[in-house]
Amino acid sequence: MSATIIVPALQDAYQGVLRRNPAESEFHQAVEEVLGCLGPVVERNPHYLAERVIERLCEPERQIIFRVPWTDDAGQVQINRGFRVEYSSVLGPYKGGLRFHPSVLLGTVKFLGFEQIFKNALTGMPIGGGKGGSDFDPKGRSDAEVMRFCQSFMTELYRHLGEYTDVPAGDIGVGGREIGYLFGQYKRITNRYEAGVLTGKGIAWGGSLARIEATGYGTVYFANEMAKQVGATLDGKDVVVSGSGNVAIYAMDKVTELGGKVLACSDSSGYVVDEDGIDLDLIRDIKERRRERIRVYAQERGGRSRFVEGRIWDVPAQVALPCATQNELDEDAAIAMVKAGTKLVAEGANMPCTPGAVSVFQEAGLLFGPGKAANAGGVATSALEMQQNASRDSWTFEHTDGRLHEIMRGIHERCVATAQEYGQPGDYVFGANVAGFTRVAEAMLAMGVI
Repeated sequence: MSATIIVPALQDAYQGVLRRNPAESEFHQAVEEVLGCLGPVVERNPHYLAERVIERLCEPERQIIFRVPWTDDAGQVQINRGFRVEYSSVLGPYKGGLRFHPSVLLGTVKFLGFEQIFKNALTGMPIGGGKGGSDFDPKGRSDAEVMRFCQSFMTELYRHLGEYTDVPAGDIGVGGREIGYLFGQYKRITNRYEAGVLTGKGIAWGGSLARIEATGYGTVYFANEMAKQVGATLDGKDVVVSGSGNVAIYAMDKVTELGGKVLACSDSSGYVVDEDGIDLDLIRDIKERRRERIRVYAQERGGRSRFVEGRIWDVPAQVALPCATQNELDEDAAIAMVKAGTKLVAEGANMPCTPGAVSVFQEAGLLFGPGKAANAGGVATSALEMQQNASRDSWTFEHTDGRLHEIMRGIHERCVATAQEYGQPGDYVFGANVAGFTRVAEAMLAMGVI
């Protein structure tokens, strides 16, 4: 697998990351994957080692941790922890989402921020990498409780943000409702209508058409480009999509539009299979409006649908799009998928496949698109939203979606060309990591010792 670190200097750098960042396994995993691809790069460009670019890039420019006190509907004071890791700004202002979920720790945010550096670089847009969030869980909370939490969160975070400094967006647990509350508090505190300080806003107040669809659509655009490399498309293919949130829903939407059939989707309670193809209108109603569990789909859909408490990857399909969360697809699942005839996997989530799973896919010769390339459509469209805010303009859905499609094609071409340049044809992991790294590394060197 391309993530095996064989160059001693890179191994030393990785050991330094382990020593300086103990008990942050997801961050370690993300760093190891990137460094594992850089052997041929540093051999060709030894100045990256001499200037210690690797060590500098593995250390965030800034890590912010803060207390978030708020009051629930019963009048009880609650305490959560907030994070913002401003990782790299050599290509532009820090850009990356906010995640509200009980699992969020500093290591989680650092792993996401590290991935974001290279993802943003791959888009070709002038945006740096960052990530943030809190261990707050919006599930089961009233709108008033979510508002009070968001206002408290932004009361601390606002001093670190700005359209030329740091521009957050949404992620797991942070949708249009949360972005609205956060933006309202930022505007209230600063007395500025600085629309470009947050992306994922509502269309009526500075948001971009196609932004909500962008990550899911972009993943499918990338997957279709991968299929074209072997003379195929997604048309007529059976597809499994994990998750049932924003990314998964719009990935399913675009797969269906391109002629594929989505057989299954999931949430944390299990998955539903529908041999007739997932009914997207019903899924949207259940997950976006009613906020209910996925099992309700099978109860209401009937026919050839069923709910299963288990692993969605047991459903045979030619194409798999993991769109839920990190490390959801392990080595055992990957082996089962290869045996069942899966031919293409594209990550809609951030690092949803474990290193063991990636190894299985690559050794079996599957087409595998890593998240930092395949799911970059969301942040790319956030940058398009920033462009519209800066020019006080609003583009049509068709224009923005066209730009998104163009950007995803460009990312695919960069990955393919970089892998071929270094003698690794077809290795999208290598191509994505090296193409993203070299763009950031050259900018760092141009700016001196930063």
